[in-house]
Amino acid sequence: MVIIIIFFLCHWFLSLFSQTFFLHRYASHKMFQMNKFWERVFYTITFLSQGSSFLNPRAYAIIHRMHHAYSDTEKDPHSPHFIKDVWGLMIQTKNIYLSYRNFQTEPEEQFRDRYPSWAFLDNIGDMWLTRMFFIAFYIAFYIIFADHWWLYLLLPIHFLMGPLHGAIVNWCGHKYGYSNFDNSDHSKNSIPLDFLMLGELFQNNHHMKPNDANFAKRWFEFDPTYPIIIVLHKLRIIRLRKL
Repeated sequence: MVIIIIFFLCHWFLSLFSQTFFLHRYASHKMFQMNKFWERVFYTITFLSQGSSFLNPRAYAIIHRMHHAYSDTEKDPHSPHFIKDVWGLMIQTKNIYLSYRNFQTEPEEQFRDRYPSWAFLDNIGDMWLTRMFFIAFYIAFYIIFADHWWLYLLLPIHFLMGPLHGAIVNWCGHKYGYSNFDNSDHSKNSIPLDFLMLGELFQNNHHMKPNDANFAKRWFEFDPTYPIIIVLHKLRIIRLRKL
């Protein structure tokens, strides 16, 4: 059981780190810069950690910028105030994501930009064969190490890790918690759940200052990802827009 719990927690937090650090703070907001080598290193980490739920950085960034531009309005890709449940939010987000991932829809002028792109990994990550390979790996790992039947209930979370993280952030972060700022939307800070989401649930703070790499704003708030960003900046792996 211990091995399964460690595996689950590693997958949860590595996948979540890839989403908040690479897809959100880098691809969507350009809070820092990195050279092509490091971009591909973190691209690969994102691919491996998200596995069967790998999210294309370009499509993710476009949708996220739409979310900021139209926060909690009918044009918001995933506002919980226009969708009746979390499942509906995930389905709507998936459909919009697929349209941009497959280049079926050209984004509005304000969302056209240079996004991280690596055609080789994007193509591999988006293949159903690749997604099924990761799913088979998760199942095999559990068959080998799971010693209680209820541990298998964690498998669907592994399969949908990336979209699940997004659903938690967009649902809870716009319905539950408190607000430090009046952003003319419903964004909230959802403590204590935020520790489990590596800073992503400081939605009210983030919507107030979307380009600030530190999502925490008050003395009792802590963004677990920000110290990692500072270390990477000091090591010159990344370069913050402003420190």
